[in-house]
Amino acid sequence: MTSSPFASLNRRQLLQLAALLGGAGALAACGGPAVGQAGGAATDKATDWTAVTPAKEITWWSNHPGTSKDIETELIKRFTAESGIKVNLVTAGANYDEVAQKFQAASGSSNVPDLVIASDVWWFRYMINGQILPLDQLAKHLEFGTEDFNTTLFNDYEFTGSHWAVPYARSTPLFYYNKAVWEKAGLPDRAPKTWAEFDEWAPKIKGAGVMPLGLGKGTSWSAWWFCNMLWGAGGAYSKEWAMTLDTPEAVEAAKYLQKIIYTDKTAAVTAKDQVADFGAGITGCTIASTGSLSGLLGTAKFELGTGFLPEGADGPACPTGGTGLAIPAGKAPEQQLAAAMFLKFLTNAENTAYFSSNTGYMPVRTSALEGETMKAVYAKTPQFRTAVDQLAGTRVQDWGRVFVPNGDKDLTTALEKIMLQQGDPAEAFAVASASITKSYEENVLPYL
Repeated sequence: MTSSPFASLNRRQLLQLAALLGGAGALAACGGPAVGQAGGAATDKATDWTAVTPAKEITWWSNHPGTSKDIETELIKRFTAESGIKVNLVTAGANYDEVAQKFQAASGSSNVPDLVIASDVWWFRYMINGQILPLDQLAKHLEFGTEDFNTTLFNDYEFTGSHWAVPYARSTPLFYYNKAVWEKAGLPDRAPKTWAEFDEWAPKIKGAGVMPLGLGKGTSWSAWWFCNMLWGAGGAYSKEWAMTLDTPEAVEAAKYLQKIIYTDKTAAVTAKDQVADFGAGITGCTIASTGSLSGLLGTAKFELGTGFLPEGADGPACPTGGTGLAIPAGKAPEQQLAAAMFLKFLTNAENTAYFSSNTGYMPVRTSALEGETMKAVYAKTPQFRTAVDQLAGTRVQDWGRVFVPNGDKDLTTALEKIMLQQGDPAEAFAVASASITKSYEENVLPYL
């Protein structure tokens, strides 16, 4: 399979493509949000923001990442006291996918919010559907200080020279372990450096009376944490738009996952929530979002250890994830300006540190990483430091998962067949690759 020329599209070509994709059925058939009435990617038109008066009331759709509703409510209270702008916080879903489906259903109606969660597997679809606004001009007008955003996290939302969201509740997968179990097993107080070392440790953990490793499942989760095993083995979901799941490295990564579940019996896929199972002491360790840290610190009845994800034969491998925030394109300039003012407030150094210290998500601004708030957090709770340090070793996700409509869902289906049904990895990956390639060929390639 050859790489698509879409990889080198310029802005004009992308907008032409997006316009051609403007029929309501174009992306809906692939499981992504239907194209809204905006019909194609929004343009960064030259609005005179100095002549716009911000609205006095806006609505924000969130799923409260990391059980952060109380934190978000407090931040809203502070913003309203400072600006006089009222923010209505709406629970638009239990997770990123539910918010995205609700945002899809509202597209083109009067029910669209003024600010919306835009996760790693949804923002690109929002953009290509014309549902969100490029933010660079607004950011310049409001003096966001975008150069202070962590470069990797901010540029995750860049395409064709524009930024379509800003980082908010950003995370990486993290390795969590039960220190009491580790001590009982006679292990050093750290995460295993490699998966090979985990294999050596696993029988000792099992001897301590628990299932060694608990793994999670589900859309927007399975294919995210599996990046660690996949990349660590030298594989990838795709190279730009070309799927690469047929490589020996990709298949071997899946076989390793299957081995620790079915042959070694040192890992188990949770029925509901791997974080809850781990917190209850059912498993000795787990892979979970950094956003789960605060909750685990509050609920676990044991001392909690954190570490980098184990390395594979090809070295360390960790994806970024979580969500950013985007401003819908179809709203009035007054609403957009007020939303952008709140966005600036929400992600400034002080507030990203406040959010991080209460949730475990990473501060999105460089200046916040070593600020007084986070230094106090590191001193009191050194587990928070792990996620920040691991950020230096992250890489951008594969396009086949996060940019192709329904890509993450197809990969999740393949991984769950491998994990839950002991399906053949090569066959499961072939089905996923074919589906993702078809989505690309039917919805992108004909319009180049």
